[in-house]
Amino acid sequence: MSELFLEILSEEIPARMQARAADDLKRLVCDGLKKAELEFTSAEAHVTPRRLVLVIDGLPTATPDINEERKGPKVGAPEQALAGFMKANGFSSIDEAEIRELPKGEFYFAIVEKKGSATAEVLADIIPTALQNLPWPKSMRWASHGLRWVRPIHSMICLFDGRAVPFEFGPRTAGAETIGHRFLSPGAVSVSNFADYKEKLRAAKVMIDRTERRKLIETEAKKLAAAAGLVLKDDIGLLDEVAGLVEWPVVLMGTIDDEFMEVPPEVLITSMKKHQKYFSCLDKDGNLANRFIVVANTETTDGGKQVVAGNERVLRARLSDAKFFWDQDRKTTLASKAPALKDRVFHAKLGTLDEKVASNTAVAIGVAEYVPGADTGVVNKAAELAKVDLSTGMVGEFPDLQGVVGRYYAIHDGENADVADAIAEHYSPQGPSDKCPSNPASVCVSLADKIDTLAGFWSIDEKPTGSKDPYALRRAALGVIRLILENDLKGLPLSKIFREALNHYDASSDLADDLLSFFADRLKVHLKEKGVKHDHIDAVFALGGEDDLVRLLARVDALSEFLGSEDGENLLIAYRRAANILKIEEKKDGRSYAVSADPDALEQDEEKSLHAQLVAEMPLISEAVSAERFGDAMAALAKLRGPVDAFFDAVTVNADNAGLRENRLKLLSMIRSALDGVADFSKIEG
Repeated sequence: MSELFLEILSEEIPARMQARAADDLKRLVCDGLKKAELEFTSAEAHVTPRRLVLVIDGLPTATPDINEERKGPKVGAPEQALAGFMKANGFSSIDEAEIRELPKGEFYFAIVEKKGSATAEVLADIIPTALQNLPWPKSMRWASHGLRWVRPIHSMICLFDGRAVPFEFGPRTAGAETIGHRFLSPGAVSVSNFADYKEKLRAAKVMIDRTERRKLIETEAKKLAAAAGLVLKDDIGLLDEVAGLVEWPVVLMGTIDDEFMEVPPEVLITSMKKHQKYFSCLDKDGNLANRFIVVANTETTDGGKQVVAGNERVLRARLSDAKFFWDQDRKTTLASKAPALKDRVFHAKLGTLDEKVASNTAVAIGVAEYVPGADTGVVNKAAELAKVDLSTGMVGEFPDLQGVVGRYYAIHDGENADVADAIAEHYSPQGPSDKCPSNPASVCVSLADKIDTLAGFWSIDEKPTGSKDPYALRRAALGVIRLILENDLKGLPLSKIFREALNHYDASSDLADDLLSFFADRLKVHLKEKGVKHDHIDAVFALGGEDDLVRLLARVDALSEFLGSEDGENLLIAYRRAANILKIEEKKDGRSYAVSADPDALEQDEEKSLHAQLVAEMPLISEAVSAERFGDAMAALAKLRGPVDAFFDAVTVNADNAGLRENRLKLLSMIRSALDGVADFSKIEG
């Protein structure tokens, strides 16, 4: 068994494309090997900023021999059929074929033997095809070459069983040579296999393993921070990106000039991360320190002093811009910048940001009625100022800081602290891991912003379809759900708020029901990870009139707990039996039996006992549901289990006596009604 080793050396591959490209290369080559019936024991891919590397072990030196039988025409078939069979199989005479007896007569068979091909020859076809089909998000042509690739290719290595497989791809032919680090060891390196390659490349200042580079960067950065009495700010995304920018990571520490430390830390962190790919450091109290970590792709004789000095100069220029915006924006108040929102379009069909702020504010004031502790004046002010920082120079330079910057400017202007916090938090939560606001004003403005956005896009029929959701409306709905549930906002009537929000866009209030249905689907997604079954949510929603998510969830939880018990399981079976009988008999009779049974017409003890229990428990169930004591409602349902079981064991519903049959069907309808008072049990699956 032999090893296949492949390296594609190019100009720098964007970090965001590297991991996917390595996986795609492995997948495409392995698929080609399987199609050629070449088995292998293992395959692994590596990637650096300049190299795609693939090594596959356990390959045979040749494809297996194949014996194939091809059935031909029947003996005595027309000459034309025989001629076609001979031509297809390369026969000069029909006598070269075998004749076999089959149930339907004698037939000609061609026995075709294919000798296996040398694996190296097969690889020379598989690999160029895989490279051609590699799905880069963006690719380019260079010089006069017709080939498209992510960046210009410099060279290729392809070795099988220690020998070169000289396939061609665009302007390059694969060989057995590469080069080391661009600056530290740019000379040619000849290799014989992957182990030899890995060893020689390390000597040439190239770490092939992305995980190794990542770990080294993290370890060295933490050491430097600790030596300065600081801690490294966690940033997994930045760590992954930087590991894809260097082949030989050298971790260094630089200093931020004191004059920039008065700028909000979020601005400094964002500027260093987005523009320079620097890691931030924090002091023991978690505050931003005046140090940063830079990862160079080269070693210097002075221990990195010039590299650090150069990066400090670049950072100084970057932060000078940030400080300029910080100083300029504070020369006027945040509120004074609000008129500029009239010149900024929120959506072509929905108007300007100024109009968006007006509708947000109206919804926020309406929501405040249902949020404990919410001050209408504070909510109104926060909603009016929430989007104003979009007109500032700082947000123009750092769009990711919208809201955060507004909070700092509001504090500078002497605004109420709750107003400032609401400005910063009204975009949250933006994802499942994002913290949910809990301050009343923040909750109101955040809910309003999301609900108004949903109502607006519903009004112009721009709803999510399939996998497409360009305006992140699913995320907005999940944000509303989290805000309501995590803040336990009981009594918040979503239908009413949706209708009021839709009125701002002169949209039909009928859309509120469609929007609520959309929320039901999002709620299923939200609860799925908690193990709540979607059909339990359907069973409660199906009753209609339930738009209080806190109450609905309590009802779903009680239903799930009940159905998980033995009483619940058995009662569900009985419900289905009763519902099925009623469905059949009501269809046959052309009438409904949804009325109470006549107690005087009951004959057997079992039906009398069931009727008495239903009469006793149904008012209790209704009262418990109305009082939101859903556990008590389920407990009342559980008491029906025994009488219902006894009824079905001993009583024949479709009795010969028509009057008796009718009364027993009415009794079944009472069972159905009792359970449907809690949830629509017909929606329960399984």
